[in-house]
Amino acid sequence: MSNVRVRFAPSPTGSLHLGNALGAVANRRFADEHGGALLLRIDDTDPARNAPGGAEAIVEDLGWLGVGWDEGPVRQSERFVRHREAAHLIGEPDSEGALRFGRTTLLRPDSTPTYQLASAVDDLDFGITHVIRGSDHRPNAALQASLIRALGGEPPEYVHHGLLLGEDGRKLSKRHGAASLADLREAGFPAEAVRAYLEELGLPRHDVHLDLARLRRLSTEALAALSDEELAARVGVPVSVAPVLRGARDLAEARAYAAQVLEPPAARVDAPETLARFRELVESGLEPKAVVRELKAVGGDLKAVRLALTGAERGPELAAVIAALPRDELLRRAT
Repeated sequence: MSNVRVRFAPSPTGSLHLGNALGAVANRRFADEHGGALLLRIDDTDPARNAPGGAEAIVEDLGWLGVGWDEGPVRQSERFVRHREAAHLIGEPDSEGALRFGRTTLLRPDSTPTYQLASAVDDLDFGITHVIRGSDHRPNAALQASLIRALGGEPPEYVHHGLLLGEDGRKLSKRHGAASLADLREAGFPAEAVRAYLEELGLPRHDVHLDLARLRRLSTEALAALSDEELAARVGVPVSVAPVLRGARDLAEARAYAAQVLEPPAARVDAPETLARFRELVESGLEPKAVVRELKAVGGDLKAVRLALTGAERGPELAAVIAALPRDELLRRAT
């Protein structure tokens, strides 16, 4: 298959919907597998849907996800003259100034092009060979193919994949825990995990339900694969704190773990014997895991030690907390 050209064509409504991100990954992979090119096109023919900064958010999202493109971004709105010319090759405006193809409006009364026209003309002009998109666009395929033929071109091959839905089978929204890439970033999912999940889905033949449990497992694996330096940089903390971050399942949890170490706890702990023994072990120079073993051996109150050091009853491994704090700080918190 030679000269393969695909396009990813989101509307600039804000951060990429997770279902759209699936399409971006699928198009990138198809282009790569066939030695082809991917065009990034911003479908902004409907001013009512365009959000301020929406196109920039999409570019940022694709960069975060690691999905590159070979051409573009091309804004459809900047090609309105070409779209208008193409419409007049197909038909003539009516008395209101609108131009229609059958029952479909191609030009509005103010001569601005509609999505159907702009999409068909751009697919033709940019030599798109395969249109890979969600099954919700399936009804558009016949019309767009007819428009391309009316302009003397050969339509691309249309490939429609299943939609990514919420776990309850409904359209993804914030109530499902994630609707957009911005939602996932805010929840602390690393980009590698999101990309891996979308790659796993591939081109689903039928609608699929978002599997947050799988996404969380991929998140844990992605964080585990990072070096101490990279993990600390993602969380925005010194590399000395890296051991504390290792049990985290996502970056939000990692930040919470880091805060337990970097922000001194306000609570006082009433466990004088355990804390005294802890101070002795720290001053003796024992390595962190040995300190925990010795405390366990004498029946020490490990929960009290954790509370003294972090102010929380749960969190990263106690040995990791001990390893992340300087000796003077350990002794100060354990007084």
